[in-house]
Amino acid sequence: MITLAHIPIVDNHAHNLLRPEISSQYPYTRSFTEAYDDLLIKNHAHTTLCYRRSINDISVLLGCEAQESAIIRQRDKLGLEKLTRLCFERGKIASIILDDGFLPEKILPYTWHQQFTCVYRLIRLEVLAENLFTRAESFEDFINQFRYHLQSLPPDIVGFKSISAYRSGLAIELVEETDAKSCFQLFKEICHDQPLRLTNKILIDFILLQALEIAAQSQIPIQFHTGFGDRDLDLSLSNPLLLRTILEDSHFQNVPIVLLHGSYPYTREAAYLASVYPQIYVDFGLAIPFLSISGMRNTLRLLLELSPTSKILYSSDAHFIPELYYLGSLWGRKILKQVLDSAVEDGDLTESEANAIAYDILRDNARKLYKIN
Repeated sequence: MITLAHIPIVDNHAHNLLRPEISSQYPYTRSFTEAYDDLLIKNHAHTTLCYRRSINDISVLLGCEAQESAIIRQRDKLGLEKLTRLCFERGKIASIILDDGFLPEKILPYTWHQQFTCVYRLIRLEVLAENLFTRAESFEDFINQFRYHLQSLPPDIVGFKSISAYRSGLAIELVEETDAKSCFQLFKEICHDQPLRLTNKILIDFILLQALEIAAQSQIPIQFHTGFGDRDLDLSLSNPLLLRTILEDSHFQNVPIVLLHGSYPYTREAAYLASVYPQIYVDFGLAIPFLSISGMRNTLRLLLELSPTSKILYSSDAHFIPELYYLGSLWGRKILKQVLDSAVEDGDLTESEANAIAYDILRDNARKLYKIN
């Protein structure tokens, strides 16, 4: 039987925690669902298997009764810093790679997280474009500034991240610069230098092509949200098979692309892509720990059916509260152990091979891909 409890984790995709004054405004249940509708959170989110299992797990961690009210009292008594330290230490989390473009006005800075673990960062491409759009005087200025930011990276930034699945879908197409310029000028006139939420497919595809070109030159990975998320997402447009145009383009075939969230429910499709495209990697954050135990197990089994184990990465997709970092680590280890033990039983792997694969998935694949220590 293999053992995973001692392996230090590199979390390949996570988010900053909420500032305490913001977190106090969110129902605790909100952290265990992708829903944001008040009625759903109030009346239904607490009945999911994920929530009920998580409450039990967190009560064990905090040494209190398995009730949300008791957990809230205990976490208030500890305070955010002690609670976070407990979650990171018990989770044996050695490094995290943060996408700090999610709710940037509500989160703690990445520097705050450095007191608990080694922190690296991602650039969220659509958010960078939005920030530059308001300040740019012309399309040429906009694109030059966008490219400059991606080519002049501080050492703590180790990858890019795209949420095009949320904005315009993953069917990224080759866009002419003249078409992108026309869209830019149109939105510049409409917005009058007010903040823009970028949803135009032509502009998004064009900036992603710029990012892919730069990533090809520097061998920097790009993460793509794939599969499920909140209802702002059109799930039919988040199937990773839609990325085929850029996957087949010879200009981008050496850009490492990470498919996030196991692409659930398109997990089998993600495993297939990882098996035939050398540049495709896949992680299983959010699917673990948000699915049921059998759902988590099935998702990881589907990835291992076909994916090379050297291309599977651990992540938690933790956000809002530190408990999600702990739960991701807890169930990432448990489910990976179950699936690898089963592979040993079936004769797919020897025990020593399974142990080596556990290190790869929980730590070493991410260290190699992002070139981190």
